[in-house]
Amino acid sequence: MALAVEAAQALSDDGVAVAVVSMPSWELFEAQETSYRSRVLGEAPRIAVEAAGKFGWTRYVASEEDVIGMPGFGASAPAERLYAEFGIDKDTIVKRARTLLKRA
Repeated sequence: MALAVEAAQALSDDGVAVAVVSMPSWELFEAQETSYRSRVLGEAPRIAVEAAGKFGWTRYVASEEDVIGMPGFGASAPAERLYAEFGIDKDTIVKRARTLLKRA
């Protein structure tokens, strides 16, 4: 979550309006009314950031490219090293956001 907030701040500093949504439980989110889910997610391009793994997040974003996270299971190292190895960082999030905004 902290990386998403850092990326949102960097984008905001450049005049881009950003919302960060924390979704600790897909099941609880999906149990909410459709109108609530639509208000929370909005209509803007979306990026999912998930250190644990990318699987399943494409239900909330347009494509697999819009999910920043571990490509699979089995990597073992300190979090900082894994994040650096797999591009789970503020700069990657900001770059993806800018790409999506150009397409919008």
